[in-house]
Amino acid sequence: MNRKLTKEDLVLPVSVEMLLPHRRPMCLVDRLVEFGGNSGVVETVIKPDDLVVGMDGVLDRITFIELIAQSYAAVRGYSDLLGGKDIKKGFLVAAKSIEIKGEASAGDLLRIKVTTTAEVGDFNIADGIVMKGGKALAEGNITVWIS
Repeated sequence: MNRKLTKEDLVLPVSVEMLLPHRRPMCLVDRLVEFGGNSGVVETVIKPDDLVVGMDGVLDRITFIELIAQSYAAVRGYSDLLGGKDIKKGFLVAAKSIEIKGEASAGDLLRIKVTTTAEVGDFNIADGIVMKGGKALAEGNITVWIS
């Protein structure tokens, strides 16, 4: 952003455009809707023209990891802005214990909850869960290197 942010800019929900360097078609999440210190919830609607949606309209299942990672980036970026800091860059370095339990399709509203579980030096570990209508579609653990 080129202008100075105000408190009003940080009232939830917040578009992830101010929180992530990603833009469509690489940005897969829409808005941060909840924030609470070390956790937050991001929402997105799966678009039929997303690069990760097949001809059948179904989201590629491996995308759940990226949804968790982008959601974590949005939560961390929001935390940085609230603290009056510049948003730091993060890089996904690992995904562990990923359990995929369902699928999502174009038009589905997904809610992704992420929670920081540990910070070790420049590495952050977070749990994430992707929900559709109260049902868990995927969950697991990611490690992000923050620079």
